[in-house]
Amino acid sequence: MFKLQSLELSGMSDEELKGLNLEGKTFGVIGVCGVVGNLVARIIMDNGYEVIGTDISSKEDCRFYSSFDDYDIEIFFGGHPDEFFKQIDFIVPPPSMSDDAKVLELAREKGIDILHLGDIFKLFKANKPILCISGTNGKTTTTTLLKHIAYSNGISPAEHNLKGMQGNNEFIPSLQTRLHGDVAILETGTDGTPGGLKSVIDLTHPNYGILTNITIDHLVDPDDHKDGVDESLSAISLDIGDDEVSHIDRGFLEYARVKGELIEGIEENDGLLIYNSDDPTIVGLLDKLNYSGKSISFGVEIDEFDNFELEIDEFDFDSSFDSVSPIKIHTKPCWCGRDIKIYETISGSGFYECQCGIKYEKPVYIAKDIDLMNRSFNLASRDDEFEFKLTLDGLHNVYNAVGAIIAAKEFLGLSNQDIQKGLSTFKGVAGRMEIIDKIEDTTIMVDYAHNPAGVETILDAISKIYDKTCVVITVSSESGVEGDFDILDSAIGKVDYIVPASHDCRYAADKLIELTKENRQEELHLNSVYTLDELCKTFVLTDEDLKQESIKTLGASEDQVIGGLKEALNLDTDIILIIGEAAFKFESAIKDFCDSL
Repeated sequence: MFKLQSLELSGMSDEELKGLNLEGKTFGVIGVCGVVGNLVARIIMDNGYEVIGTDISSKEDCRFYSSFDDYDIEIFFGGHPDEFFKQIDFIVPPPSMSDDAKVLELAREKGIDILHLGDIFKLFKANKPILCISGTNGKTTTTTLLKHIAYSNGISPAEHNLKGMQGNNEFIPSLQTRLHGDVAILETGTDGTPGGLKSVIDLTHPNYGILTNITIDHLVDPDDHKDGVDESLSAISLDIGDDEVSHIDRGFLEYARVKGELIEGIEENDGLLIYNSDDPTIVGLLDKLNYSGKSISFGVEIDEFDNFELEIDEFDFDSSFDSVSPIKIHTKPCWCGRDIKIYETISGSGFYECQCGIKYEKPVYIAKDIDLMNRSFNLASRDDEFEFKLTLDGLHNVYNAVGAIIAAKEFLGLSNQDIQKGLSTFKGVAGRMEIIDKIEDTTIMVDYAHNPAGVETILDAISKIYDKTCVVITVSSESGVEGDFDILDSAIGKVDYIVPASHDCRYAADKLIELTKENRQEELHLNSVYTLDELCKTFVLTDEDLKQESIKTLGASEDQVIGGLKEALNLDTDIILIIGEAAFKFESAIKDFCDSL
């Protein structure tokens, strides 16, 4: 992710920009086939000015050309001809272009003023209500759902319209706010780098924010850790020993602290923060930052936690759930340095209390009477209660929907009935619990889940819908080899069969079996202890040696994805869920393969 710090990409001073006469002027934008050039050209045209574009690409190779369909723009492809310079008064280069590039030297010779990206941000302000959505999981679904509710009620969000691009990449969120639209609803992610969210906040000044959850993800450089996947067992054991666990805890809290940049930005802009208070990491972060701005908390109420209707101070966390309870009990690093125990509703969220004082409190909005089979729940607040019906499956999507519903009320000003109109027609997000086909009696589904919390959440959801289940894991974890073990840990026991389709997942499965045979499984620091019989019944391993196709998050190749699906089709299962970035990227290949059967 690029960061603009103090608008270092500006070329002119504030006074010089104020002195510019823009009336009747024509802007020349270089690189309109790229992300920044495309958005900059459209922003300028949305503000009523004429734009002429150039790009070294051909028209056929111009990836985002279709986004100009509704614009009157002349584009010179294949270079920057003299005719281009004759028609323009200002030239706007991409941020990657060197200041001594030949095309800019030519512009200076011709007396054409150069406007850099920072100048564009200053000249064209974001003049609409803005909401930023962040969190580890659920951002895309919450963003897409809220936009759909807006469209259903005649409200047009600003759209980047860059096919195949996530909305949180590079400068997209900051530029998107300056495009035509009634409101801006932005997915704002981070790779955990300090300043990543702040740069977006500083350029957009959002007055609303949603924080979905914070789970362990994006903690280490995969380039550093994937190099070790073929090291000796002793070296791997050292990587995931006690010292490394401490590193992961620290890394997680540092990553969570970056999410706090959204919280700080909302407070600075006197805005409203909508947050999942079932997540102790978020609640602790608000306390750590001394947040005193406006906020609305939300969470869920489920049958297994009826006893929590007592005052939380009266509840004995250590004795109220016995060892055979169906409720999941996990821990997360707390801000005080301890581990905080969570009786989970979904991964990383639920009911909790820490000695430092961070504890569960009933939220302002709570989803109750949840019926996952019928996709319905009642959303209750102090003043209102309304039954909402969804088109989405899973408790995690109840969380996503509640965040979107509250934002629809507060940010969009819609009634419960108006919101339900949007919920009823929502068709979901591509790659999120997306049913691809049905082969005989087996459903083929794709989901983008790629971290332990996401995997656990989606597998919990399908296990409540389908009887016999299989997951094909295409993931190469962003958290390195430790993350690959954690993903397996999140999957074992949730499904009947696991097919490791990527090199890294297969490596983790083989090592887990090897350590179990040697009675050394504890070296992996997993949440559960698995028997060799359980592992052998769960893992479906081929004789094929899976090659390392990618050390990045893509994980598996197209052939490996299809190979995993072929293996899964030999099993007695009601659903085959293919998870990971590769599952999403090679979705069309999965569809073609299913069609060929």
